[in-house]
Amino acid sequence: MIELDGSQGEGGGQILRTALTLSMITGIPFRIAKIRARRQKPGLLRQHLTAVRAAAEICGAQLAGAEAGSLSLEFVPGKIRGGDYTYAIGTAGSCTLVLQTVLPALWFADAPSTVLVSGGTHNSMAPPADFLIEAWLPLMRRMGVTTQLELLRHGFYPAGGGQLRATVEPSPKLQPLDLHERGDLREVRAVSVVAGVPANVAKRELGVVAAELADLGPAFVGMESDLRGLPSNEGPGNALLLALGYEHLTEMFTTFGEKGVTAERVAQRLVAGVRAYCAGTAAVAEHLADQLVLPMALAGAGAFTTTQLSSHLTTNCEVIAKFLPVEFAIESAPGRHTIRVT
Repeated sequence: MIELDGSQGEGGGQILRTALTLSMITGIPFRIAKIRARRQKPGLLRQHLTAVRAAAEICGAQLAGAEAGSLSLEFVPGKIRGGDYTYAIGTAGSCTLVLQTVLPALWFADAPSTVLVSGGTHNSMAPPADFLIEAWLPLMRRMGVTTQLELLRHGFYPAGGGQLRATVEPSPKLQPLDLHERGDLREVRAVSVVAGVPANVAKRELGVVAAELADLGPAFVGMESDLRGLPSNEGPGNALLLALGYEHLTEMFTTFGEKGVTAERVAQRLVAGVRAYCAGTAAVAEHLADQLVLPMALAGAGAFTTTQLSSHLTTNCEVIAKFLPVEFAIESAPGRHTIRVT
């Protein structure tokens, strides 16, 4: 039984999600106290409880403390079983974070699986569905994973109502990934998604992005811009996304419209993040780095460079090392950090 302190490091839900994933894969039980102790609303919220129950169903685990608001949990896993699974968060809680918990375990299942999750697909506290599909999943395929993700319906905060479906083939042997450089920039795509929000908001956002980033080079001058209008019953919601397609990876940046915040201000937030990334040389930005350490640890080797060494990432490394016989070596230089798994 591994004992975990949910208040360590960044003190958020990632500690729990990583523990669930690795407990399922390794068969090692764990007990966690002070769940999400550093958050404004500590304990298990709906999306965390959905992830716990999904993990328990997939591996037939025994649970103690799996209830809303609980600050502690005991998880004793069984065998991972492939199959067809459906989970409803019931709020705008993140579908992507639930999938993040169960997909790596299903790579080690005894049969193919499908997972349908309903809830939030686009909110500011989690990677949006587009990020997993365009940035994360291609790298997983390079590591030997056979998984498809489909965005069936958008779900914005606070209404939710979105749907994501994953189709998973067992991939029990992951290949190491070395991702030190971006390579040449080949494509820039900006998309503004609006549902129940005037199309003019999207046009203004895309206009600011095009104007503010044009000095970064020819790829930005010729960037694709797409206004994606959704049915009003999928909103209200607005997401602004920009994908940078490099030779070795795709990075994606996202900002979200908010009541009382102008379209220009929303676009400027995205511009700031893109400019900071383009000013550096590391391969991946902060959020993609968070998503790479666990699959690399499952492969037993690999390395990548990142623009930012967040407490989210270092805490995740500490939890992973409790379950797997791996070590993380971190070398830092101004604006560029190398994470190596051995």
